[in-house]
Amino acid sequence: MATNENLDASSPETKLQDLAILTQHHREPSSEKHPSTYENSSPTDAKAGHAISINEDDGEHFHPDPFTPFNDLPPERSRVITIRAVVIGCIAGALVNSSNVRNCPFPDLFVWSGLGIFLDLFGAIIGFAVIKFFSKTFAENFPILGGGFGPKENNIVQTTATAAGGLSNVFVSAYPAMYQLGLMSSDPSKDFWRIVSLTVVGGYFGFFFGTPLRKFFVIHVARELSLVFPTATATAMTIRSMHQAVSGEAMAKLKTKALSISFSAALVLRVVSSYATGILWDWHVFTWIFQWGHYKNQAINVENWGWMIEWTPAFIGTGMLVGLNVSLSFYAGSIIAWGIIGPILVNKGVAFGVPASEDPKWDGYVSFASLSLSASNKDTPSPRYWMLWPGILCMIAVSFTELALQWRVFVFGFRALFRGCCKGIAAAGQAAGKKMNWAKARSQQELVDIVEDPADPSERVPAWQWGPGLLATIICICAVMGSEFDMPVGMSLLSVVLAFLFSFLAIQCTGVTDTTPLTAASKASQIVLGGATKGEHWGVAHAQKLNLLGGAIANMGANQSTDLTADFRVGFLLRTPPNQQWFAQGIGTIVAVFLAPGIFVLFATAYPCILNSEAESCSFAAPSVSAWRAVAIAVTDPTFPIPPSSGYFAIAFAIFGSAMVLVRHFCLVGKWEWVRAYWPNTMCLSLAFVLNQTVYGLAMVIGSLAAYFWEKRNAKSFDIYGYAVAAGLIAGEGIGGVINAILQIAGVSGDVYGSMVGCPGDSC
Repeated sequence: MATNENLDASSPETKLQDLAILTQHHREPSSEKHPSTYENSSPTDAKAGHAISINEDDGEHFHPDPFTPFNDLPPERSRVITIRAVVIGCIAGALVNSSNVRNCPFPDLFVWSGLGIFLDLFGAIIGFAVIKFFSKTFAENFPILGGGFGPKENNIVQTTATAAGGLSNVFVSAYPAMYQLGLMSSDPSKDFWRIVSLTVVGGYFGFFFGTPLRKFFVIHVARELSLVFPTATATAMTIRSMHQAVSGEAMAKLKTKALSISFSAALVLRVVSSYATGILWDWHVFTWIFQWGHYKNQAINVENWGWMIEWTPAFIGTGMLVGLNVSLSFYAGSIIAWGIIGPILVNKGVAFGVPASEDPKWDGYVSFASLSLSASNKDTPSPRYWMLWPGILCMIAVSFTELALQWRVFVFGFRALFRGCCKGIAAAGQAAGKKMNWAKARSQQELVDIVEDPADPSERVPAWQWGPGLLATIICICAVMGSEFDMPVGMSLLSVVLAFLFSFLAIQCTGVTDTTPLTAASKASQIVLGGATKGEHWGVAHAQKLNLLGGAIANMGANQSTDLTADFRVGFLLRTPPNQQWFAQGIGTIVAVFLAPGIFVLFATAYPCILNSEAESCSFAAPSVSAWRAVAIAVTDPTFPIPPSSGYFAIAFAIFGSAMVLVRHFCLVGKWEWVRAYWPNTMCLSLAFVLNQTVYGLAMVIGSLAAYFWEKRNAKSFDIYGYAVAAGLIAGEGIGGVINAILQIAGVSGDVYGSMVGCPGDSC
């Protein structure tokens, strides 16, 4: 959340400015004070944007350099990767993974609104609560669970949870898109092992590729490129604070209690509300007005565009985490798209709706959200089909503009490559008895630019551990792609090269801006692969399959390598041995590569509409699937599938989006820098064009406003409970959604035994 004067708590610039304040003033409260008496004591302020006022009488210590590890950590045993840490981490990650598939139907919003703090906080807090209990309860009788517990082991829990909770992104995007285009079998359960095999090679490719990048991004160029990794740093500070003598444990108990209560409440609401959706979950206010018989025409017209209230804990919690700027930008995009442009398109006969109910009493109830290829196409588009293209093109333009502004990564990358080559030449010359002074001189890096590595050489991951693994995964990618999906080796290797490139860019962008540009990585891969397939004269279906598979590999590679590098940043600050973190990440990835496909099959079985492009409505929203599918069609279709008016508007909208980014970067500096706090988030605004559900933006605004006024009224209370409550709301609804899917398969769900009172068309 922001301070009272700042509405953009989640903008990268604000996060980094406030993080600089935090890293200059790591607080070390005296043990006799209760944690609630500390002003802004939560380390998650690094994410929230709270400025800290320092009281020098409190005996606080300063930590002026964000690129040096914490030096006030409690003593801890050398082997911190324990059975209890890994098991608890895997369980926490499994909960997160389930929540991601259920709560993240549009992952682009996830990565661009800075929601990574939810994943890290959930693992860190749950890990602390459970293992702290074990360490005291079983200290004497059950040593494998008991014994000392410190911040490094807590980091192992969080690292394992992050890995086990990963790889869900492609299961709400690329994989469903393949099913919607008829590129897989009709039953996902029959494809389970094919999906697992692709997930294994993609996930472990990112895992092995990300390993050596610790040395590059965390040690060698972190200071030069200002790679603070705000979420990772906030997580390290959270873990550090929870292990501070008496005050830290008391604070952690309060956070755990808040998380547990909000988690339970959200879970119960999600399950119970499915039996009375129109009463407990969705408030269709304009349907109520229509049924009361007042202003029937006006009311049903507003209902047709999806304007209602949905009490979704996950997105209310999301709003609490991301702040007002992201929430208001997203909701403003919904208003522009579905409150202004959409009605104009229909009024002018440019876009068309389809009847949403055959019941005469619902005369006038129309759907404008069809993406059915038979009902909505280039000649007779629905408003959603028409606005899909401007939204996608603007998202791509904004992503690439943001990446272009991080051009220094190329410069430093080539410098590092040049230094490495010179070092190799110098070593070879020395072995041959020649001095090679010129190569030796050019292989050195300025010591002022190098961050001191707190890990002993024996604690680092040697090349012989990750190198063969990386080579093996590349070979396996080619084998799996060829045998399971009929992809030529050349196309597989091109996908790997793209994954290398975009993983490198994604890590650097995350380190600076705290957002991982998976949209840019995936869509760019799709565009490049689309160009590559054009000259091969393959059938459209085969070209589309290769296009989506290549994008999925780039997505998984960038996702896993970025997570691993960010975890290394947490471990760097907490002085956790990187080799132990690496093993924890590898173990957690084992869970993810089986769990994420399993959750996908579960939801696809419960909600078959996810896989059907002809479905007019679906209780499981997956707009990112539409974006992936649309790009695959566009780059492989010999005809131009976009309505001309939509195409022209898309170009103009993309230029506008890029211009907004450039203005913020170059013009809003110096005395105008304060305007950045109110500058619209163009990525979220354009995302609303792809997502026709306006309820998510409204729910996020509700959450952001609640957090804003809570923090304004009682900052100390918000610091203690705010983000724990938000994390609990998100995870609770996610697990509740999994329970609903199981009830759906069992035939005892709300659509069988529940009530449809208050639902338009007598169906919710």
